[in-house]
Amino acid sequence: MNWTLVYLIIFAIFAINTIAAIFTVFRERRDIAATWAWLLVLNLLPVIGFLFYAFFGRKLTHRQLNKIQRQPNAELTDALSQQQASLPPYSPGDTHQESSVKNMIQLFQNVDHSFVTLNNQTELFTEGPKLFKNIQQEILNAQHVVYVEFYTFYNDKLGQEILSTLVAKAQEGVTVRVLYDSWGSMGTKREFFNPLRDVGGFAEPFLGIHSNWRDFRLNFRNHRKIVAIDGWTGYIGGFNIGDQYVGRSKKFGHWRDTHMKVVGDAALALQGHFISDWNATVPENELERTMQHFPKLTDEIGKTMMQIVTSGPDSDIEQIKLGYLRMINSARKRLYIQTPYLIPDDSVLNALRSAILSGVDVRIMIPHMPDHPFVYRASQYYARLLAEDGAKIYFYQNGFIHAKVVMIDDAISSVGSANLDFRSFNLNFEANAFVYDFKVARELREIFEADMKESTLVTAQDFKNMSLWLRFKQAGSRLLAPIL
Repeated sequence: MNWTLVYLIIFAIFAINTIAAIFTVFRERRDIAATWAWLLVLNLLPVIGFLFYAFFGRKLTHRQLNKIQRQPNAELTDALSQQQASLPPYSPGDTHQESSVKNMIQLFQNVDHSFVTLNNQTELFTEGPKLFKNIQQEILNAQHVVYVEFYTFYNDKLGQEILSTLVAKAQEGVTVRVLYDSWGSMGTKREFFNPLRDVGGFAEPFLGIHSNWRDFRLNFRNHRKIVAIDGWTGYIGGFNIGDQYVGRSKKFGHWRDTHMKVVGDAALALQGHFISDWNATVPENELERTMQHFPKLTDEIGKTMMQIVTSGPDSDIEQIKLGYLRMINSARKRLYIQTPYLIPDDSVLNALRSAILSGVDVRIMIPHMPDHPFVYRASQYYARLLAEDGAKIYFYQNGFIHAKVVMIDDAISSVGSANLDFRSFNLNFEANAFVYDFKVARELREIFEADMKESTLVTAQDFKNMSLWLRFKQAGSRLLAPIL
């Protein structure tokens, strides 16, 4: 055997692979951490790494991004400017909480054109059966329009029940539109929604991506979970439509999540975001963008003030992450977080460590079981770092916790679809409600404290006592954090 020739062939393969890796990674703009992570994967796994990249790394095409990136409606921009001018200015007598709220309001007005909605009532749901029973009842009460947008809409018992309810309303002449993500709804064929289309309803996969085989890509999916009914009632949170979300999965058992129902102006904001996503998906059949779809400034003060904020790969600003950072940096007494995936980037990690070391009572709750092994081990790695700084880390034991909740100082809270991880920050389309209401924040704290009774407090010493092999898997998974 000519070993010289063999060595030359191997060297050539690695050289070509390295050049291809550099070209592949640098031809698209991405942050430094993700760039190094992909270079590591592509070079350590020649050829095979490119298969991973095709699945995990490819971005949306310029055509798809252009469908999403739209200039704000002129009428909407004028109304937002009027609201900004009408809001109370900063005052030397403002408390820290008042200043924090004003900071966040201004932040979201500037980075997401997000209105402050004032007249809202809220209800929190932590159990799937109760939530979907409520949603179905509100759909049955609809008079004009029902807009439904979920990452997952499975063809199973719950999915069929929701579809039947939507079909019933469409038969009555109510306008029903459904957006779903084709990857998140894996196994649900387009034909599943034909009964809705047959009675005049509409159902489309986000951005018109019908086939996961033709668009073989895990990233840049529509992870939002929102419902808007008649511009008056809306829902936002972490639940999807499927049997596992009502506790019918043998793998996960009890499913613990958080969703918020809003009645009032915030529902108009949810409706407006749905319209934007619908128009990006079906540009040939756009919904009219008029002021009736957006919240108006009003002199009446309701019970709950909030902003609906969206983020996604169509923007480099990472709006929801900025909101999380503002909350973390504003906390003075307590910071409670529930997230299924704890994979913060450096900015969020440093903010969390700063809060802990400043004496803030930081408590973070994550699942005790994995739904994605690498993500689970990476979450444990970051949980260990924060526990060593003094955070209280809880592993939820009563099934799987999927809630995405952040609450500070019984004053400001966030409920939505965005996890505390790279994927939610810059890879997926997300939607959160940022709520400025003491009552809502306290209710979320009480829910968190009730969940603590179903959880195990894992200390820095507990992490230290884990096996060397387990800690190795945690550290190894952490290297892939930017692309998980």
